[in-house]
Amino acid sequence: MIEERMKLVAKRLDVVEPSPTLAITAKANQLKANGIDVVGFGAGEPDFDTPEHIKEAAKKAIDAGKTKYTPVSGTVSLRDAIIHKLQRDNGLKYERNQIIVGTGGKQVLYNFFMAVLNPGDEVIIPAPYWVSYADIVRLAEGIPVIVPTDISSGFKINAEQLSKHITNKTKVFIFNSPSNPTGSAYTRKEVESLVSVLEPKDIIVLSDDIYEKIIYDGLEFVNPAMISTKMKEKTFVVNGVSKAYSMTGWRIGYGAGNAEIVKNMDTMQGQSTSNASSIAQAAAEAALLGDQSPVETMRQAFDVRRKLIVGLLNQIPGIDCRMPEGAFYAFPYLTQVFSLSAFQKLKQSKGESSNSKLFCEILLDQYQVAAVPGSAFGDDQAIRLSYALGEKDIEKGIERIKKMVLDLQ
Repeated sequence: MIEERMKLVAKRLDVVEPSPTLAITAKANQLKANGIDVVGFGAGEPDFDTPEHIKEAAKKAIDAGKTKYTPVSGTVSLRDAIIHKLQRDNGLKYERNQIIVGTGGKQVLYNFFMAVLNPGDEVIIPAPYWVSYADIVRLAEGIPVIVPTDISSGFKINAEQLSKHITNKTKVFIFNSPSNPTGSAYTRKEVESLVSVLEPKDIIVLSDDIYEKIIYDGLEFVNPAMISTKMKEKTFVVNGVSKAYSMTGWRIGYGAGNAEIVKNMDTMQGQSTSNASSIAQAAAEAALLGDQSPVETMRQAFDVRRKLIVGLLNQIPGIDCRMPEGAFYAFPYLTQVFSLSAFQKLKQSKGESSNSKLFCEILLDQYQVAAVPGSAFGDDQAIRLSYALGEKDIEKGIERIKKMVLDLQ
């Protein structure tokens, strides 16, 4: 029966794993449904409701009968709204045939790599990285080239590292700032340094800007396309409304870049999902063109939570947490905790090779706190904690993490 079943499964799935963030969130939600008080630091989504004017726009779209198919790449009005947003916020000018709307930023990323990669093409991915990058590249028959960074470098790649990893097979470089999972964000000077390496090369830059609006301490948001006209031509920008406007469930992402790439992405999407929801597109249009004050209100709330969670984490013996410049994730290092003899004995008894995975399993099962192991992001010395939840829950959750660490002493 096993051999017969294996014949039914495509071999391409051998190279990918289910999303650990979604799996941990599902397990935490199941425990909550069973009446267990779980603090969930796993989900990467704001806890705020979608702003009212956006919801109203969706209701009006329903009442107006905008419930039919749209063009695969999105409605003309939404693509025009995206063009307006990119000009207004980033100083980048695009035409309609350079814009595509997808069912979330993840689908836009997936379609991009399916449209540009050939078997054996290399994609440079700085680590820690968002969990899906490497697996999407593998599904597109590309080769992920992981470039490690750590807390000492602010989790940022430098020009020398980038240059060393470029080969004649390099097709794409992934740039994500602010970053998931570390919250690190590049300064203009740092982006310019990377551009000095990339500009002369025949390499496409995939700029994942999904956390663009969640940035702190007055830091300027900059992506490679904003540095020069030449880099704009080589950069494909991916963004969406999920994080900035608390619209994760609406599933609207978009891409902007080379018209030929967009055309091929449109073909890919036309043979899979076709258009994103017509109602969600109307809501996204209202988000991009309407009142932007809720974005700033949420950003300020995240800023308060950022300082709270990092401050509390750094009070725990053996934990070192860097202050993130953007997004809503803390990425504390637990190297000293993992080296404790009690933890190492647990690791041996359970036959687990990953420090962060074991820590997160015990944390959820025994202390009722959901976190994502750093190994899922390419760094086994850390865990990821989303602070997109209320301050009381943050305090309660960090207190439980502290208890676990002290129990290991």
